[in-house]
Amino acid sequence: MKKLCVVLDEREVQDNPFQPDMWRIVRRYPLTSDVNFYQARPVDVDEALKMNYLPGQFIMLSIPGEGEAPFCISSTPSRPGLLEFCIRKMGTLTSSLFDLKENQTVGIRGPYGNSFPIDKMEGKDIMIVAGGMGVAPLRSLLLYILDNRDRFGKVTYLHGAKNPGEMLFREEFFQLKERDDLNCLLTVDKDDTGKWTERTGLITTLFKELGPIDSKNTYAAVCGPPIMYKFVMENLVKLGIPKHQILMTLERRMKCGVGKCGHCAIEYLYTCIDGPVFTYWDVLHMKELIGRGVSDKVIA
Repeated sequence: MKKLCVVLDEREVQDNPFQPDMWRIVRRYPLTSDVNFYQARPVDVDEALKMNYLPGQFIMLSIPGEGEAPFCISSTPSRPGLLEFCIRKMGTLTSSLFDLKENQTVGIRGPYGNSFPIDKMEGKDIMIVAGGMGVAPLRSLLLYILDNRDRFGKVTYLHGAKNPGEMLFREEFFQLKERDDLNCLLTVDKDDTGKWTERTGLITTLFKELGPIDSKNTYAAVCGPPIMYKFVMENLVKLGIPKHQILMTLERRMKCGVGKCGHCAIEYLYTCIDGPVFTYWDVLHMKELIGRGVSDKVIA
């Protein structure tokens, strides 16, 4: 039986939206017991500065022959030449990605999705609220703002975790607390070590320490577990921050990244194209944007 051989010319390969570029892992280290941090550069050195992205966007990361999955970008475009991302060990594919070593290669395509509206946020006060893995996409925004500090007003960063051992980028944020142009508040739900020097309690307890807020001149960016949104939104609304200035970065079953497969569709929206950054106003009108765990009393 004759085999059918299909030959694609170079243009067809380049036009394939699902064709990843190969990137090399140049740095890897654990953030927690089940989350690794990675830095990667393109195998083709000439491509190193061609990855254009904005805070809030995501990439599709793959191991040839095993599959791919979406991951938010944790690095900032103000530091070009590399990508940073976090991987939590959760299943077969993430276990393979989790075990990647330095100098190994992976497939990366993207960036995809929208981003935080940086142009609108410039000149405004910024409040960033991160819980758990939610720090991964928000780190990109925070570092971008700090690298362009003169373009923004007052910056407040609130970060919560279950315990000190599960706080991602813990040492990095302790260093940021030394800056005098950033109000960085950290908390954990509980501390079993007795060595934690910051606040203890839910992330919402940090709102009591904010002081005066120029609410109309403030943009808030939030990411964390679904249940966190309920209580954080209540506090942001009480502060008087306009709903269209409350930004939420969400992930929902994204598969292709380009709006073809329909896995992330919610009514007429595609999370991979119309998101992953949405305003609280968007969420009010499309309650399914956030999974179960956020009560209808908040989305009202």
